[in-house]
Amino acid sequence: MPHSHHCGRYQPRALTRREMLRRSAGGFGAIALAALLGEETRAATGDANPAQAPFAPRPPHFEPRATSVIYLYMDGGPSQVDTFDPKPALEKYNGKPFPLKMEPTQFNNIGSTLASLWKFKQHGESGIPVSELFPHVAQHVDELAVIRSMTSAFPEHTNANYFLHTGTGIQGRPSMGAWFGYGLGSECQDLPAFMVLNGGLIPPGGLDNFNSGFLPATYQGSIFTADNPPVANVNRLEATDELQKNKLALLGRLDGGVLDRMGHVDALESAIANYELAYRMQSVVPELADLSNETAATHELYGTAAKTNGTATFARQCLLARRLVERGVRFIELTCPSVGHDRWDQHGNLKQGHEDNALCVDQPIAALLTDLKQRGLLEKTLVVWSGEFGRTPFAQGANGRDHNQFGFSLWMAGGGVKGGTIFGATDEFGYKAIENKLEIHDLHATMLHLLGLEHTKLTFRFGGRDMRLTDVHGHVVHEIIA
Repeated sequence: MPHSHHCGRYQPRALTRREMLRRSAGGFGAIALAALLGEETRAATGDANPAQAPFAPRPPHFEPRATSVIYLYMDGGPSQVDTFDPKPALEKYNGKPFPLKMEPTQFNNIGSTLASLWKFKQHGESGIPVSELFPHVAQHVDELAVIRSMTSAFPEHTNANYFLHTGTGIQGRPSMGAWFGYGLGSECQDLPAFMVLNGGLIPPGGLDNFNSGFLPATYQGSIFTADNPPVANVNRLEATDELQKNKLALLGRLDGGVLDRMGHVDALESAIANYELAYRMQSVVPELADLSNETAATHELYGTAAKTNGTATFARQCLLARRLVERGVRFIELTCPSVGHDRWDQHGNLKQGHEDNALCVDQPIAALLTDLKQRGLLEKTLVVWSGEFGRTPFAQGANGRDHNQFGFSLWMAGGGVKGGTIFGATDEFGYKAIENKLEIHDLHATMLHLLGLEHTKLTFRFGGRDMRLTDVHGHVVHEIIA
């Protein structure tokens, strides 16, 4: 029998897969054991092992249309009937009882039918109508594929955010950005594959929207701000580089000793990889965040000196996103800055709330599209604009709109998207999707497809089954692909 008086620091070494196979190789049982142990964790993207080389680029399943994603997250839920889905019927019934059967709402303070407070105008050769809330983005409609039939399974922010970001409405699953990093690795060895540029408002649900879940921890989102430096502790505290290297070397030896005793430990292996990445980031992040080498024309284009609430912050985020794409970062998500009151979540005072939020992001987003196109980057960069759900076509109270998960709008641009396209439709009041109805899984499947990944094959073995971002759902929307 084993002794019971081991040192408290003693940790029995776990057998590696290779050791167990070697010890079991004497009988026919080894064949069955080898088959069982063959169900190893992997991304179905080639021979590269993400656990051994988490930041190395890995081949896609097929030729990609895009190599990076910029996700413009409009926290709170912009109103589809006030942005990209005009509904003349709302004007006819404005101020009257809503004529369709209404589903229960988040707060049930239901008012009358509410027409859009903004005019729509057709733009570009495609003639896609865009609200006057977005005069700058409207100039790019021929680059946009506007989806008007997206739906969500949740009417409440936290669960809807988890659903949008992870494909599941519960906490703890891997974010879409983590899946992209896991499946494709990174084309930049000095920066994380998944980066979140935080404008100041972390969405409901918190940092778990950007988590790696059951994927290795190296794939979680790294949170940067629009400030300089964008991340804390990027400058070393040690007096010399050599002293810091010595500390890191010691840390590596100590961690390596634990791995020798215990075998594969994701938390520790990820920590080692992250320490090494953090060291490399020290030399590249200061230059990355220094926007002074951008031209005056570029700063003016983005609005980095704008005085309106949040615009300068979001402008720096968008400019930083372009610089990250240039350096090969795989997935970049932008969150909203504060405009002095709530996000796009206007349960009251719809006019001021939506106008302030649109003014904050309109010019920087248009500048990002212009800049990417001028530099030849748009065709390889997938840009997505989306909230977690939409808003009701009837009022909440007198002058707001409640949450609406039954039909809302988003758009995609670049990265193989067919510009100047409208896909799907809601009913005549913009309430529910009635044509080419989509769900978040379809969005994820399409995004993965544009980056060369077959969503049914990008899997991770967890809890006895092969898990994926789209679960058992999802269809690629080929109609919006060029």
